[in-house]
Amino acid sequence: MRKRKRRRLNWRNIIRLFLFIILIAGGVYGFSVYKSINNAVATMHEPLDGKQSKVKPEALKKKEPFSVLMLGVDEREGDKGRSDTMIVLTVNPNNNSVKMLSIPRDTRTEIVGKGKEDKINHAYAFGGVPMAVDTVEKFLDIPIDYYVKINMEGFKDIVDNVGGINVENDFAFTMEEFDFPTGRIHLNGEEALIYIRMRYDDPNGDFGRQERQRQVIQAVIKEGASISSLSKAPEIFQAIGGNVKTNLTFEEMIDIQKNYKDAGKNIEQMVLQSEGKMIDNIYYGLVTIAEQQRIQDELKSQLEMNSES
Repeated sequence: MRKRKRRRLNWRNIIRLFLFIILIAGGVYGFSVYKSINNAVATMHEPLDGKQSKVKPEALKKKEPFSVLMLGVDEREGDKGRSDTMIVLTVNPNNNSVKMLSIPRDTRTEIVGKGKEDKINHAYAFGGVPMAVDTVEKFLDIPIDYYVKINMEGFKDIVDNVGGINVENDFAFTMEEFDFPTGRIHLNGEEALIYIRMRYDDPNGDFGRQERQRQVIQAVIKEGASISSLSKAPEIFQAIGGNVKTNLTFEEMIDIQKNYKDAGKNIEQMVLQSEGKMIDNIYYGLVTIAEQQRIQDELKSQLEMNSES
């Protein structure tokens, strides 16, 4: 069981991904677009069987620690896709911190429900969100309270509906006949999608792509929450509702925004160390038992889980 205490939550760039929905549900909440938000959240809401009851209804009101699994899924028509982005957020209001762990897509682990080891991002392809959640819980040995799934293919609609976004590009590259120069660049929906998909020319590989994904979503939040975007609120929320799924309810989103709105500036990005290796002509990222235990211990401490958990 977790031990819960009371103090304050701190997240800052958690808004980059997870609170993409929360900021809009809370920050724009006071601008008389309640109905549009509520309709969008109703479309987004997708309970996870056996998972919803893990967090008691009053937990967020009491500012208790919780965890979220972010899934960035590249779904296309006729293709279920894989969760190419997997980020676990552990939010602790008592030590004023949020820990953000990106799990590389090639990480080799047991796929819960398949009875075999494979790349962790295949869990979603095999069994959707439930299997992805179960596999991450097994790998990290912590409960996952909430999930947020973003369809990156449809994400371009959201970008276009906020009028495009500005990002800071660290290095110049060309992909699919689009040039992305170094520095501040403006992207439409199609360009943003290509920008976050590139990884083979990135010296940081998957980690670089994950950073670009966070950049893009953070920029969407900034544009979506601006006064100039309020006139386009119905279109924005419709695009969100069609491309984001979560087991968070509208009331829980409002509780998070209201009770954690003073969350501050202490976001720590954890790094999972792995070694690349070819097994049966397939590339995997292998994580040692010691490294896995280190990550588990740190996350359990963040969630204030006692030793019996």
